[in-house]
Amino acid sequence: MPFSMVLSYTDTKEFSPAALEELFLSVQWESGRHPERLAKALLHYGAVFSAWDGGRLAGLIAAMDDGTMTAYVHYLLVHPLYQGCGVGSRLLELCKRRYAGYLNVVLTSYREGVPFYERNGFITDRTQEAMRFIPPSSGETGL
Repeated sequence: MPFSMVLSYTDTKEFSPAALEELFLSVQWESGRHPERLAKALLHYGAVFSAWDGGRLAGLIAAMDDGTMTAYVHYLLVHPLYQGCGVGSRLLELCKRRYAGYLNVVLTSYREGVPFYERNGFITDRTQEAMRFIPPSSGETGL
């Protein structure tokens, strides 16, 4: 077994770029190509929770909020070695607890992730469509 599964969870917002790069690229997220920017960005999120297996970043959730009404989960990712072991559900629960008094906790999911979020208490909102704008100068093609 390549990992211990005795994970610790923390609410730190400070990460090494290398740890972020490994986690994000392990799930093929384009953001992992910008680890220094990720580390800087996470300092400004309303809530960040992470799962650690010793020194390895096993999973992360990050949300932005308006301070009272709505929180937006921007990132939820789990290293493939830890997927299917409850890490994502635990991170999501920590975030839901943090925003328990808010009116909404909102996120956008890939279609294949919808069943996971439904199992964790989210409902599909078919009245809205997710949209985004990518500034021409960013060079980004996706997450």
